[in-house]
Amino acid sequence: MNGVHDMGGMHGMGPIQKEKNELALHERWEWRVFALRRAMGAWGKWNIDVTRHEVELVPPADYLRMGYSERQFAAFLVLLAKRGFITPKELDAAKPCSRHTRCGSSPHR
Repeated sequence: MNGVHDMGGMHGMGPIQKEKNELALHERWEWRVFALRRAMGAWGKWNIDVTRHEVELVPPADYLRMGYSERQFAAFLVLLAKRGFITPKELDAAKPCSRHTRCGSSPHR
């Protein structure tokens, strides 16, 4: 594979700046996305491989613009629609927040 999601370990991408005592997730909404993903996995509606595949389908420009949790949330929404938990119309209306966007009353904030 040689997609945008296969960048790990590539040379020329610059050093990784790791914070001392860095948390895996920084924002409250990221922990909520994590919990929702774990709950759906525990419910047996899909597994980690299905999630990984859906994340790999995020368009390259979006993949590079989004952070880890944003990509996971985008894939989560698509999986919810594919499994019939939300409608395609609801999926089209969803606007995942980024650390650069104010979300107001977004359900994942």
